[in-house]
Amino acid sequence: MRWNWQQKNWPNFSYDKEKLDVLEAKFLLQSGLFFGAYKHIKDDDRQLLTIDLISDEALQTSEIEGEYLNRDSLQSSIRRQFGLATESRRVPPAEQGIAEMMVGLYQHFAEPLTDEALFAWHRMLSTGRRDLTDIGRYRTHSDPMQVISGPIHKPNIHFEAPPSNCMAHEMKQFIKWFNATAPDGKTPLPTLTRASMAHLYFVSIHPFEDGNGRIGRAISEKAMAQNIGQPTLIALSRTIQDNKKAYYDMLEQSNKQNEITEWLTYFAKTVLHAQKNTEKHVEFLIEKTKLFDRLRGQLNRRQEKAILRMFREGPNGFIGGLSAENYISITNTSRATVTRDLQDLVEKAAIYRTGELKGTRYWLNISS
Repeated sequence: MRWNWQQKNWPNFSYDKEKLDVLEAKFLLQSGLFFGAYKHIKDDDRQLLTIDLISDEALQTSEIEGEYLNRDSLQSSIRRQFGLATESRRVPPAEQGIAEMMVGLYQHFAEPLTDEALFAWHRMLSTGRRDLTDIGRYRTHSDPMQVISGPIHKPNIHFEAPPSNCMAHEMKQFIKWFNATAPDGKTPLPTLTRASMAHLYFVSIHPFEDGNGRIGRAISEKAMAQNIGQPTLIALSRTIQDNKKAYYDMLEQSNKQNEITEWLTYFAKTVLHAQKNTEKHVEFLIEKTKLFDRLRGQLNRRQEKAILRMFREGPNGFIGGLSAENYISITNTSRATVTRDLQDLVEKAAIYRTGELKGTRYWLNISS
């Protein structure tokens, strides 16, 4: 089998531009709507949303690769990266590294892509690792870089990347292409086209010993941020994680040729879906402001603490809804007090109730 990088037209990808035009226009429209709504969130909530979205992306981009991180440690590290006060908890190396990378991506998205920037990202992702030979540099091992599955005696090779001795040349071409296709480059490309192509192009080279998927998704986010002139804050990795099989199937299907219309269309639609997921978070925080404005001075400290905790769970809320036991745990109060507090919150239309007896659950009474 001949992989995409083995073909004569590599890395000159071809695609049907017209099939991307509608998706490109939709992305720009949704971006405008998102940042318009984003500006209406209070400063504290905006900061909270930014940290929440960055931490969620860090968690999900790691989970795609089978690495499961601690959300509290990750958020603590992100807050430190932003210079914000946080509790003095020890942050494990993996959480510290991905937090540093994601905040750096957020703060320095406008800078051109360089070998040094990629090496820095790789060092961050490899914090605490002792099993890698090449950290902060392109791979040097002589073994084929393959993506495989199945038994050792009969492996199924999904992809084989260019050999390590080609990395300097391949990455020089990639970085030159990425910077040339930026909005101020010599050959600018539309946002989704550039971000989608950059991801496939980078992971086809697979330049690092490990971490290529996470860095590839970060490059896509960098491309989008550069094209719209500000961090996108979209839930890209979460959306990919929700249907990881489709993502890997499309990557495998697309690394055998350099006509990539289908890949670009898939990735563009994934980005648009991610935008919608992020919009839900913004609408949710706007509803939070409205609810607290309406109930100002009407809630006791326990009720306020419980409502804030419900908002912390995000748009999907507690799994199965808030129970009386949840309320006791949050407020550390008696069951009789819980009953009065919850009934009062229902009467004030802060929450609504479903179910009966042990199945009784409570939900935020907001339109989103």
